[in-house]
Amino acid sequence: EKQAELVRRYLEREGHAVRIVGDGLAVLDAVRHREPDLLVLDVMMPRADGLDVVRVLRSEDRELPVLMLTARSTEDDLLLGLDLGADDYMTKPYSPRELMARVRTLLRRTRRTAAPEPVAEDPALRVGTLVVDPDRHEVSVGDRTVECTPGEFRILAALAAEPDRVFSRQRLLEELHGFDRYISARTVDVHV
Repeated sequence: EKQAELVRRYLEREGHAVRIVGDGLAVLDAVRHREPDLLVLDVMMPRADGLDVVRVLRSEDRELPVLMLTARSTEDDLLLGLDLGADDYMTKPYSPRELMARVRTLLRRTRRTAAPEPVAEDPALRVGTLVVDPDRHEVSVGDRTVECTPGEFRILAALAAEPDRVFSRQRLLEELHGFDRYISARTVDVHV
């Protein structure tokens, strides 16, 4: 536990949020509940050791980076940890600066190989045959393009964004002119 608190301090100094979990089975539950950006595991833990935890996580196709910390320093231990799926392996005692450098490397590598961002959805608002496209500033009904003033467009876009909502004049005025201008409520009537 003393070791976990030290690692926590190092990580928190660099701005990372840290959660300490006391045994291997609790680690598995925690990861399944909310997968962290990085897992720092001690090999020797109660209920399930770090090697068992890595084996289970990899069998579940979890890709999170895993850094193993251990007092076991033989080459066989190192190779076993890496073969089971650990991304890095450090033996105790270790340098805090080296630990943080390895954490940064693992996080950087993970960000580079992360899945690409999903393609942006079509921003057009659709209600029945009405299509309001805010990117192109176009309105169409069926196959027909409808010419609108900028004010009419803003009102239509607000209405199309929330088609089941009833709007007050005041809310539509805010869509037209923002919050800080006084405009007659009749302005909405003119646009509608």
